Amino acid sequence: MRSYQLVIVAAALCACAPKEVPVVAAKGECAEFNKAQACTWVHTQGTAVIDAGATIPIASIENAPKEGSMAWPPVSNATAQMPAGTQAQTGFTEMTTFWEAMGHPPGPYLTPHFDFHFYLVPAAEVAAMDCKDVSKPATLPQGFELPDVTLPPPMQKATGVPALIGLCVPQMGMHAMLGDELKSTALFNGTMVIGYYKGKPVFIEPMLSKTMLMEKKSFDLAIPTIPGLAGPYPRKFRAVYDSTANAYNFTFSAFAAGK
Repeated sequence: MRSYQLVIVAAALCACAPKEVPVVAAKGECAEFNKAQACTWVHTQGTAVIDAGATIPIASIENAPKEGSMAWPPVSNATAQMPAGTQAQTGFTEMTTFWEAMGHPPGPYLTPHFDFHFYLVPAAEVAAMDCKDVSKPATLPQGFELPDVTLPPPMQKATGVPALIGLCVPQMGMHAMLGDELKSTALFNGTMVIGYYKGKPVFIEPMLSKTMLMEKKSFDLAIPTIPGLAGPYPRKFRAVYDSTANAYNFTFSAFAAGK
């Protein structure tokens, strides 16, 4: 009789226990990136975002050409939309990738590297950014600067542009970078860039050297508090190297609305 009662109690407890909400993976677009496929994704649990990001194969890093084009404005090597229906939860709309074979000014970034822009505005708005609007935000993240950069003569000739105001690049936007890093004489490995246009935040960008990515090691980059960004955005970034897939998972997490 006693064992029968225990079975009834156990069954009652099981019936009352809340069911675990499953984690759902939403697939975005895949785009050819240096002879491999880069793909976006978002993981949610109910209405909460667990993480969002993109899978970048090592083949895309290894196959990057030794020489880059001097097209102006620069042409994205790959563009992939984030999963449909996730913008309201993550703020992200699309990822664009750029391979900088020779790097670009200022000095610390004159080393081969990749720019991964995760945009917070619609693609049509990105395409319309022509850098004619030179307004800058009233407040930047702590420690960040929006420098005006005079281009070297060869780049002035190739682009027809003497200087980049706020490091603005057409069809990208302005680039805010860490002030200490801008003043450094050492070449960078990896950093987080915050993009702006018409005075508002428009992208979050892990900018990563090829040398760093070829180490095939996981790493973290800090995401600053971004003044003026009222919608949701991530507070953490981790690039997780998956040795089985031979790829990185660029993972943004800790999403919350701005203040």
